[in-house]
Amino acid sequence: MLNCAVIMGRLVANPELRTTGTGISVTSFTVAIDRKFSKSPEERQTDFIDVVAWRQTAEFVTKYFQKGSMIAVQGSIQTRNYEDKNGNKRKSVEIIADNVSFCGSKSEGGTVGAGSSYDAGATAPAASYATASAGDFDNVQDDDELPF
Repeated sequence: MLNCAVIMGRLVANPELRTTGTGISVTSFTVAIDRKFSKSPEERQTDFIDVVAWRQTAEFVTKYFQKGSMIAVQGSIQTRNYEDKNGNKRKSVEIIADNVSFCGSKSEGGTVGAGSSYDAGATAPAASYATASAGDFDNVQDDDELPF
């Protein structure tokens, strides 16, 4: 089965970092996304999608994003049922964020450059040798003797 959601839009409010009773960071925020179709050119419709981010992803979002920031979110859709204050049964549909990325220009906000992202499952980046010079490498003598 496949459950993958990818959205890109603007935050409708500043995300606030909360902590669970066991010390886990969490934030919820809403992303406004314009629909690509409309009945008339002047009347664009917008969807407001609720997103929940946990742990380091939540900390990243609350540190670098603010109201109006362009954000890309990749995650999975989750539903939950609950009872409101009046005892009415309600259903909530939200995206649980796995990855979040900047997608606006650097001047739009955030202190990290455009294109930066946080991947909850990523490890440290691999070393890059793109800036190495020829002097950084040893010459290997070819004596036609294979080591295997």
